[in-house]
Amino acid sequence: MAPSTDSALTVVCFLGTECPLAKLYGPRLAALAIEFQSQRVRFVGVNSNQQDSLEEVRKYVEELEIGFAFGKDGGNRVADLFTAERTPEVFVLDQDLEIRYHGRIDDQYTPGISRSAASRQDLRVAVEELLDGKPVTVAETEATGCFIGRVHKAAESSDVTYCDQVSRVLQRHCTECHRADKIGPFSLTDYDEAIGWAETMLEVIDNGRMPPWHANPEHGDFTNARVMPDEDKQLLHRWVENGMPYGDKEQLLAPQTYTPGWQLDRHPDLILPMSREEFVVPADGTVEYQYFVVDPNFEEDCWVTGTQVLPGNRSVVHHSIVFIRPPDGSGFRGIGWLGGYVPGQLTRSMPEGLGIRIPAGSKLVFQQHYTPTGSEQLDLTHVGLTFGDESSITHEVYSLVDVEQEFEIPPHDDHHVVSSTSNRFPREAQLLAISPHMHLRGRAFRLVAQRPDESNILLDVPNYDFNWQHTYQLTTPLSLDSIDGVEFEATFDNSSKNPSNPDPKQWVTWGDQTWEEMAVVFLTISVPRAAEVEEPSEEPTAEVTGPPSEPLSDDDISTEIRQRMSAEADRLLARFDNNGDGEITRYETPVVFRKFSFRQMDEDGDDCLTRAEIEKAARQHVQ
Repeated sequence: MAPSTDSALTVVCFLGTECPLAKLYGPRLAALAIEFQSQRVRFVGVNSNQQDSLEEVRKYVEELEIGFAFGKDGGNRVADLFTAERTPEVFVLDQDLEIRYHGRIDDQYTPGISRSAASRQDLRVAVEELLDGKPVTVAETEATGCFIGRVHKAAESSDVTYCDQVSRVLQRHCTECHRADKIGPFSLTDYDEAIGWAETMLEVIDNGRMPPWHANPEHGDFTNARVMPDEDKQLLHRWVENGMPYGDKEQLLAPQTYTPGWQLDRHPDLILPMSREEFVVPADGTVEYQYFVVDPNFEEDCWVTGTQVLPGNRSVVHHSIVFIRPPDGSGFRGIGWLGGYVPGQLTRSMPEGLGIRIPAGSKLVFQQHYTPTGSEQLDLTHVGLTFGDESSITHEVYSLVDVEQEFEIPPHDDHHVVSSTSNRFPREAQLLAISPHMHLRGRAFRLVAQRPDESNILLDVPNYDFNWQHTYQLTTPLSLDSIDGVEFEATFDNSSKNPSNPDPKQWVTWGDQTWEEMAVVFLTISVPRAAEVEEPSEEPTAEVTGPPSEPLSDDDISTEIRQRMSAEADRLLARFDNNGDGEITRYETPVVFRKFSFRQMDEDGDDCLTRAEIEKAARQHVQ
């Protein structure tokens, strides 16, 4: 590169077409190039990835509207000259081509982390300081992003090749997501792609980011676990160390086939879009949760045996959850969780005999969480449902929620523990799945089953990651009659050591937004529909969540059951009746209770729970 006589500074930007951070920062670099053009600052883009074709580079430049000069670096010669390693990575050169700044654009985005805004705009600051004739305050920062896919010379002989072992490892653990039009930002289905992403692949495997799974393997057994054995990791390392040889084509596996679209045991009986129009996802920034209400016009109760949430644009849908919003007085149980989408999590129909009841007149609510990718995108997510005949449903499936919202996390506290105990479950209930939920300060989560003489850990998540909203599906359902209760511990890191922390100087309390916090666990359970009614021998074991589906007549209610209904009313009144008037108004209750229970219990819809309404709602858990 020859010195430029008409440029005060030259900014060399190494960018890749599929790297998520390069997509996010491409438009930002384009805007900076326009802003500083009048001050004789020249921007130059370089693509050194061997896996990126010229056509892919052209498409990247066009879609992200990059107006500065952009070139393809065949053989990595320019990248080697600069000793560039990542995309995005920038170098600022003066008129004598001396490097005056090297590193990141700013600190807003790093792999797996998206702050609401940058705290320091390193590239901008460096350019402005140089234009003012000042030395650069911070001349070197660490570039974070994808490794540049360099050309490597394969060893003449290697016991590990792509065709023999590596293609099989990738099919077992990676290509479910890393293939065309899926959530993985790049494909790993062919050799040329695999060698270009090999070093990035090793990095995310070694640091535990891939495959995405956060449960401690020493506790619990889960049907949807995604764990790569150490021997497979070692195969990948040896392959890269040996220059990534291709091997004998005769040993190559046939490409794995995947079922596109709906993956239930049959085509959905009903498919519903989240809205009539696509939602516009902006190019960058933070998109708050979006809610869409759909009326499926159910005229009678129905039983759902399979649910799949299918995002319209997987590149921007962080997760999607569909809830049931039942009509008042429907005798609905649980919090209404119907189904959800999380990248990389397989969809399965429920085992025979299990079903989720949707009462007649219910509506469905889509909760959408979007992640911008650097260019404006559109999404229209759908949900597909399969139905079962009521006579074939032996167990009702629904979700309970255990929460603790009376907490306050101090500034700079890196280990703040919030805990809650629940011991109120329906009789003969079995625990099917566990879904912990915290926000950006979430650090760790643990759920423990309590027994008279011992306790055991059901789920341990030592490194909680808000980017992956896992539902941990138990391989063997747990009988909740066999335990005294469950206790969760949610640990939060509100310090500057947490790179996702929006602001370590703030006190943090409960709230829906990501800069606030939640301490929640959703427990998916099944309960026999035709279980014989027995009077409980100990305290009822489920939080009140709604009126019973078939209310008992006064003659059918025993004295002991009446006492337990009254005790439940006493408990809630003591907890929430702040003014002591014998009733609970909506705004006397916490946010979670309002969201998940209040409306179901408030039969007359007057925003006030009477003792009679509370006792009626308690019947389903004490009969």
